Amino acid sequence: MITDREMMLRAVELARGGFPAPNPRVGCVIVRDGAVVGEGYHDHHGGPHAEVVALGAAKERARSGTAYVTLEPCAHYGRTPPCTDALIQAGMAKVVYAVQDPNPKAAGGAAVLQGQGIVVEHLTTPEAEEVNRIFLHAQHTGRPYVIAKLAMTLDGYIARPDGTSKWITGEEARAEGHRLRAEMGAVLVGASTAAIDRPQLTARIPGVLNQPARYVLDPQGRVKDFPGETLRETQIEALLQDLRSRGHIGLLVEGGAKTVAGFLEADLVDEIWAFQSPDLFGDGITAWPPRKKSGQQSNFLLHEVRRVGRDALTIWRKLP
Repeated sequence: MITDREMMLRAVELARGGFPAPNPRVGCVIVRDGAVVGEGYHDHHGGPHAEVVALGAAKERARSGTAYVTLEPCAHYGRTPPCTDALIQAGMAKVVYAVQDPNPKAAGGAAVLQGQGIVVEHLTTPEAEEVNRIFLHAQHTGRPYVIAKLAMTLDGYIARPDGTSKWITGEEARAEGHRLRAEMGAVLVGASTAAIDRPQLTARIPGVLNQPARYVLDPQGRVKDFPGETLRETQIEALLQDLRSRGHIGLLVEGGAKTVAGFLEADLVDEIWAFQSPDLFGDGITAWPPRKKSGQQSNFLLHEVRRVGRDALTIWRKLP
């Protein structure tokens, strides 16, 4: 016999699909008479929400069934109609959700459903909070979730002495970096990186319908032909507030070393993704320039280590 938790964990698994930034990741499973009759997830910003996709798969089999949703169904008109309307019209008997929606514009779906006679249960699920950590962080703190990404050699260099750094890591690692760009929804580099590497900063992998917003941090206006937008802020905190006001929930900082160091010094990095190749440069630009505050203990905790093709990926998360 299937349990509520099993169905919610399946919904979490579905939520990992697609690249919906700046919207939350949401998965939905519809069950009737002990069998799954429909599944769906929010694939991309502007596309149908998870509940609508799952109801479309279930069709008439959804009537009198139970919907398991990782996030409280929305109750407002945005780029798509309220998911509460779709659930009500489908004749759902029960809705189980894992995370209460912190967005005041979308919240209140549970009360709407209850007002229509649908049984609503809140099933607290840490895995659902984890899959939406970027969205939830932005809603609770008022600033985007920041991931600093570095690609370095085995001996700790991110570029050769002349500043060039193309293809330090292998194809699989680069694809993972593109996936991360799409997941975060916004990517930033410093002026030197933009001028020397001339990165495209796009997510060149299958399934990406909305490319991430591209920014260069260039207070002095040195970069003239950047493919994205130039940011002139000199204070990191002000920059993040600006990006949040534009609707971004996440920001991937791809370098260079001074730009990453600036975010770290401001204590505004939430995760570090360090890709390390087996190559040796012997000389060049180091991944970690000297910190202004020497001898300071790190406030990051090792979260994950895995192999990506020929390279290693180490993920560090800021301590709560």
